[in-house]
Amino acid sequence: MIPLFAGVFYFEQAWLSHATQNLVATIIFTVAAITDWLDGWLARRLNQTSAFGAFLDPVADKLMVAAALIILVQLGRVDAVVALIIIGREIAISALREWMAAIGQGKSVAVSMVGKIKTAAQMIAIPMLLYRDAIGEFDPQRWGTWLIWGAALLTLISMGYYLKMAWAAARGRI
Repeated sequence: MIPLFAGVFYFEQAWLSHATQNLVATIIFTVAAITDWLDGWLARRLNQTSAFGAFLDPVADKLMVAAALIILVQLGRVDAVVALIIIGREIAISALREWMAAIGQGKSVAVSMVGKIKTAAQMIAIPMLLYRDAIGEFDPQRWGTWLIWGAALLTLISMGYYLKMAWAAARGRI
């Protein structure tokens, strides 16, 4: 869905107005996030997990979030620092997990509750920032901005947690 999502913002204005682009992109992102969550939930519930799915699912999630953040930076709706923190952390933690798995300590950097809250904050903030237009008295841009900055803070906290866990595991191993 990433090419479809990104492509929405490259249609000429004769095809889609800004408001329509925002709405369509919000729907695409939200459907992708919900179906991704549902797929993971069903896979665990029905015990239908696979090594390939466990590898591919987080990669797809990270690519979708990175695509959305880059577009939001380009549109001037998210500060580049926020995108750098979130995308940089994802790359660093993915590399850390790969290294820890290589030394037999992959379980040491399992997903934490802070990481789950961070992901939830991102997945709520991004659609708000994509949609942007006020809904009555509700200002999605303002709330989305607060949430994405909160997600960036949680990103740094969770990265510290993962680094601490990896350091402790590596010291015990090496």
